[in-house]
Amino acid sequence: MGNLVSILRKFLITLALLGCGLAHAGPTILVYGDSLSAAYGINQKDGWVTLLQERLRQKRLDYTVVNASVSGETASGGASRIAATLAAHKPAIVVVSLGANDGLRGLPLAQMRDNLAAIVRAAQKSGSRVLLVGMKMPPNYGPRYTRDFEQTFVALARRFRCALVPFLLDGVAGKRELLLEDNLHPTAEAQPIILENIWRELAPMLAGRSK
Repeated sequence: MGNLVSILRKFLITLALLGCGLAHAGPTILVYGDSLSAAYGINQKDGWVTLLQERLRQKRLDYTVVNASVSGETASGGASRIAATLAAHKPAIVVVSLGANDGLRGLPLAQMRDNLAAIVRAAQKSGSRVLLVGMKMPPNYGPRYTRDFEQTFVALARRFRCALVPFLLDGVAGKRELLLEDNLHPTAEAQPIILENIWRELAPMLAGRSK
């Protein structure tokens, strides 16, 4: 009987500690992207989203990072699940990093724009601040498409007055040694570079949350 009481006491103490941890958990940063944010082809611990959580911990910034990225996701797919994702995580900040698959598939830019707008609008309506992450297409897609694709992100950031990372893969794209064999997805060695691209725009949004 004594052993049972001891076990129950330890169990209740554990629950209490977990409850305290949940009660004091910092606000959530939701990363809402595709394979470029889902650590495709590399170990999850090496992905830039995991590195972001480590950076926040090192700087004693009281945020929890949730990675809701899905490999192969388009802006349309993201728009279809944004309401449920926001309801589940109630993020303070949403990092929207979608559109690459729309571009690679040559989907209409108006369609991508409208779906990204729906995501940003839903996030802002829920009370989240948004960091929109831009992409670029390879030159073989033609100068007009590549130009208009890139400008879509700039125009959306201006329209919704949200922060913008101009190009997620700045310093990585075109460097064969930083890409996997498919020549599309970044290696583990590229992830710190990607983190810095994100951090430059994200850091100003995190003021006042030191532990």
